This record gives sequence, structure tokens and C-alpha cells, in this order.
Amino acid sequence: MTEIISVRFRTGGKEYYFDPKGIKVKLGDQVIIETAKGPEFGTCCRGNSFVPDDKVVQPLRPMLRLATDRDRETIERNRQREKEAFDVCEAKIGEYGLEMELVRCECAFDGSKLLFFFTSEGRVDFRALVKDLASTLHSRIELRQIGVRDETKLVGGLGICGRPYCCNAFLEQFQPVSIKMAKTQGLSLNPAKISGACGRLMCCLKYEQEAYEDAVKRLPKNESFVETPDGAGNVSSVDFLRETVTVRLEAAPEAPQKYAGEEIRVVRSGKGRRPEGYVAPPPQELEQLRRVTPKLVKQEKPASGGVESPYSRGENPRREPRPSSKQGGGPRQQEKPSQEGGQGQHRSRRKHSKGRGKNRQGGQQG
Repeated sequence: MTEIISVRFRTGGKEYYFDPKGIKVKLGDQVIIETAKGPEFGTCCRGNSFVPDDKVVQPLRPMLRLATDRDRETIERNRQREKEAFDVCEAKIGEYGLEMELVRCECAFDGSKLLFFFTSEGRVDFRALVKDLASTLHSRIELRQIGVRDETKLVGGLGICGRPYCCNAFLEQFQPVSIKMAKTQGLSLNPAKISGACGRLMCCLKYEQEAYEDAVKRLPKNESFVETPDGAGNVSSVDFLRETVTVRLEAAPEAPQKYAGEEIRVVRSGKGRRPEGYVAPPPQELEQLRRVTPKLVKQEKPASGGVESPYSRGENPRREPRPSSKQGGGPRQQEKPSQEGGQGQHRSRRKHSKGRGKNRQGGQQG
């Protein structure tokens, strides 16, 4: 195992391993690194960690030091110099009438070299331009031709999804993208809809390609003759994203039905016709294909704070409940005995006893 730190020199650039030389480096720390082009300023994107020896190209170049305030001031001066050199080079290109478009200028950390990136449709003879720039800017000059995808990576911007370009944000290297991926995913083949700002196919077509390829293997093709829980029919469309299949049943072709991929059993793939001598299985066997989804039991939650509220039970606490005729009286009449300690019951007994006494007296008198 080898101890390394991972450093990135620009946003969205490639990560490189370096030897920390026993210095503790955290994620996001700015460091000065020894490279083949001399000392460079970079940002740590992975702190001290160990990786297998076979993943490291020996010998590892060392980290010189953590960046200081003086180093950051040097970077700011280099950024200002890059802007001035960019304007000078752009003016010189116009003077010489060269068919090239300047994209970016980068200055080395020690200020010994200026690197210019440009795009062009063909080869450009810029030898005279290099000599003129070297004498004007008093530095070593290097011009490098790049493609349109590299231009987009350097310049950056917002894609049609509203997010920054993937190549400028996090992609370390470009992945091969083909029109076949758009066909597999069922996207529109209109170049304006599947192309990025660089004019090439969008890199994001590669992200979900493996998932779509797996879905294509598991789901039936269009016009396949299949069996469903409701009978046999032909596949009219397949939704790979939701993994659902729309089938025109033989019993009701005017009303296509949707089924999950696991509810379909393919009888004839991609032919679109009923096989000769085909005998449909009994409905009981087809019904076993139906996917059973467990029913969710809805639990009544308290209104707030875990305390049950009268409103959650559908009651109004300000409104008194109506007395029920079956109970023989309202709640207040039933609550009186409990509040008065049984006095109501005692009075009713005395009342009935008085009545009985009168009847008795009346009977005696009569």
C-alpha cells in the first residue's frame, strides 16, 4: 500500500496522485505540487489515504508544501496576466489573418510559460505568431489546438437541463457516445434535442445506458404475442423507464391494457401474429401471472404532538353531542349521578316511594 493525496488543477479536471511526504492534507486544501512542468498550484480532492501499489505509477512526484497567502497572491497576479495575454494574442491573430479561434490562456505558476488553447477546422501555420507573442509578452509561448468538446469543457456553461456542463463540472474524461444509445432509450433522433452545446451527442446518454440495456433483455419487444393475466394479445408499446408493457388483448383490442414486465409471458417474440395451433391456457393459470401488491394499512395519526385531537376523530369539541333516544337521555343526565354522588338516584327512589304511599292511603280510604 502507498500513501497518496489526490490533486486536481482545474475544475472538472483529472485527478493526479502525489506523495504527501508525511504532511497531513485535508479535502479542499490548496497545495503546491512538483510536476514535470515545474511547481503548480492545485486543490486537494482526496486527503491522505492508502491505495494498492498497482494503481500508482512510480515514482510519485512529491507535494512541496501547503499553499500560503503569498502563493495565493501569485495566483491572482497570474490570472490578471492571463487576461492581458489573451487580449494580445487575439489581436495578433486578427493581424495575421489566421483562421483560428482562441479559447483560453493559462499561465504557469512560476510565470515562465504561457499556454494558449485554440480551435480550428484545419491545420494552422502559427510559427510567425509564436515568435511575435514571445517578443511581446517576454515569455515562452505554447499554442495547442483542441476539439469542440474540449472547448466546451474549458469554457463551461449551462446545459438544456439547467445544470452546469457535466464535462466542466465533474467528468474527468469523455466517454464514447453513439446514436444507438438514443435509439435504445427511445429518445427523439432529432440532433437538436440530443446534442450538447459542443454540437456532439450529449454525454449524459451514457449514464443510464446499462440500465436500458438490461431492461431491453428482460422486457418483450414490440408486436410480440404474449400472455397476460387477462388473456393473450400483442404488445403495442414498451416503457423501459417504468418497465411496463401495453398490450392489445384479443378479447378487447380497442382498449389496450398496461401490465408490469413480470406479468407478461412471451409466446412469440417480435412477430406480431398468433402462432398456428396456439391454445390459450385456462384463466386460472393466467391469473397466476398477476402481480399481487400488498395493501397498505392506513393508520390514523394524531393531529399534532402525538396527542389525539377531537378534530382527528371527526368531532367538534365546541358542539355538545345530541342525546340518543336509545340511551334514554343525554350525556348530561347520565353524568349527574356521578357528579352528585348518587343523589339523583336517591331522589327518584323517594319520589316513587311517596307515590306508592299515596296509593296505599287512597286504597285504605277507599
